[in-house]
Amino acid sequence: MNIPHRSITVLLATALSLSLLSCSRDTEPQTSTARERQYKLERVGPAQVVQLYADGFDQLSARERVFAYYLSLAAIAARDISIDQHHPRALEVRALVEEVYTHSSGIDPTVRDKIAQYTKLFWINNGFYDNLTSRKFVVDCTFDEFKEAVRAAQAAGAAIAEKDRALDDQLSQLRPVMFDPGVDSVLTDKTPGHDWIKGSAVNFYARGLSYAEVDRWARSGNEKNPLNSTVVRRNGRLTEEVWRSGNESVKPGMYAGFLNAAIQYLEQAIPYAGSEHQAETVRQLIRYYRSGDPDDFRTFNILWVKDSASIDFIHGFIEVYLDPRGQKAEFESSIYYMDPIQTKMMQGLAGLAQYFEDSAPWKDEYKKKIDRSPIANSVNVVMGTGGAGPTMPIGINLPNEESIREEHGTKSVLLHNVVDAYNKSTGLELVKELAWEDREVQNEEKYGTIADDLHTAMHEVIGHGSGKTSPKLDGKDPSVFLPGYYNTLEEARADLVALWNAWDPKLVDVGIAKDQNETRAIGETMYQQAVRVGLSQLRRIGNSTQLEEDHLKNRQLLVNYALQNSNAITVERRDGKTYYRIMDYDALRGVFGKLLAEVMRIKAEGDLPAAKKLIDGYGLRVDVGLRNEIQNRVRHLNLPSYSAFVMPKLEPVSDPTARVTDVKVSYPLDLATQMLEYSKFTRQIRLKTGG
Repeated sequence: MNIPHRSITVLLATALSLSLLSCSRDTEPQTSTARERQYKLERVGPAQVVQLYADGFDQLSARERVFAYYLSLAAIAARDISIDQHHPRALEVRALVEEVYTHSSGIDPTVRDKIAQYTKLFWINNGFYDNLTSRKFVVDCTFDEFKEAVRAAQAAGAAIAEKDRALDDQLSQLRPVMFDPGVDSVLTDKTPGHDWIKGSAVNFYARGLSYAEVDRWARSGNEKNPLNSTVVRRNGRLTEEVWRSGNESVKPGMYAGFLNAAIQYLEQAIPYAGSEHQAETVRQLIRYYRSGDPDDFRTFNILWVKDSASIDFIHGFIEVYLDPRGQKAEFESSIYYMDPIQTKMMQGLAGLAQYFEDSAPWKDEYKKKIDRSPIANSVNVVMGTGGAGPTMPIGINLPNEESIREEHGTKSVLLHNVVDAYNKSTGLELVKELAWEDREVQNEEKYGTIADDLHTAMHEVIGHGSGKTSPKLDGKDPSVFLPGYYNTLEEARADLVALWNAWDPKLVDVGIAKDQNETRAIGETMYQQAVRVGLSQLRRIGNSTQLEEDHLKNRQLLVNYALQNSNAITVERRDGKTYYRIMDYDALRGVFGKLLAEVMRIKAEGDLPAAKKLIDGYGLRVDVGLRNEIQNRVRHLNLPSYSAFVMPKLEPVSDPTARVTDVKVSYPLDLATQMLEYSKFTRQIRLKTGG
């Protein structure tokens, strides 16, 4: 899955997009729709808040709209799991600052604004860690000023501890969490030589545990629920607190209240499913939430990957980017519906999956036989929570389990309305600042969107879904052999597949371009984007001296490898500024092909020493002088580092018996309003279930 991780227009009916952290770019196609609609809502520190629109939702059937509505309620019901996963005190901090935010009339305006910014950044990042740098951000006022603000909010009726002593104790405990950047400073620390568990604030492991003891415990076969459990020490021994709601065979586990609430809405969604197969898929997800059994999750994924209904969803413990071991998954949910016009070209690309597999530069022993074309759709999102909102991916490829991918295929979705909102809320200023020559800017204006879209589509459809592992792994997932490195490696592999095929003649057949000359121009623009991002992403990392996030490391790896192992790219200086210049596109493709073959081998064989050498050598460390230069050059542009989205609001229409018969969509145009509504919803769930 690419985050925010990664842009699109209706040009050539393309539905190709890319996850925000995979290959994002900054363009601003000015259409009449962009002028009439409000996309940019506000700027909050490094983030831009953008309204997401759900065009075509009203053209779905009433049954489909109601199905999406109940799935969306299930997404909100479980969203606080993700926040708790970010830090054991994150939910407590959110409850406090939201009370201050909503009872701020007696607070000094300067202090009030600083607390408001902290609160909004918390909402945007699902906690107090920046989603790009992994670094903690703190309240920008003094502790005494904050304490006085809390007292004022309390006097104004905020639901804060009634007794002064209890409030003093709470604030004293939260002081280092909210005000000391040196305490729990990094969400996910994968610095070579550090203890990755002790150095990470993420709430997957009890405080005090070390990487070495968890690794020994897991390698001894004790970790039965690697994806959905918290590792704790009990009676002197390590054990798992499984994330499950419980059933007749197993007792409730961690997050049972949230999961039970999600199950309630999933059950209400079942009668509106698009087919009996989809209804059974939802039932299987419920079984998994109740049992917590990895086999139930595997069965769910096999059902899900074969479902091609027009309303689809992601819901569960999915991506493992936050875990320093690469095993524990953050909760996320995304509810979306297919865009049939935009999907046509995606499916054409998916139909060539075997062709691209056969053309790959890696050894034949790692090439797989593709029995069926992967499902590849362009979709519009109506809800994203946890790891999928408010900051959102724009390209997704699942399931993640390698054996399912090889045996049952994959499903790729490109999030059309997310990409559209990105495009309509950003501009070309960054490209103009970092491009070596005018031709780059001209290419970006003419081909930039489709090049970026094509990169993402191939990254998801033929990148993540390609290749097979060596028998040496004995059927085990390669991530087990590559802890801390697998995610970066896999993102690099998917990007390199896209770059290797960037101007393949077959792209004309699926309508990407009218002829081979245009295909070549689009491909060269893709290369310019991939190389330029090695500079542009440095503006996003603050004072960091190394990269923590897997997508950022992947992109630096590609550029640095080419710089240090070929003359295809050169470093140029002009007017005291640094640029990357592509000297030979075909030579650069050859370098990328060589790297791709090695990355595939490392993954297929689970070669951890080679992964460490490659990623630590080319993708980890930051050139501090270059970082400072880029940040100084772009400061006057006042560009956001990332975007967060306000979701469409789904409002039920009920008959006299209170049965939901239809759903209307509206647009809040305000982050705070939506986040406070979500918090009220989940607060009511905790009151009913005990959380």
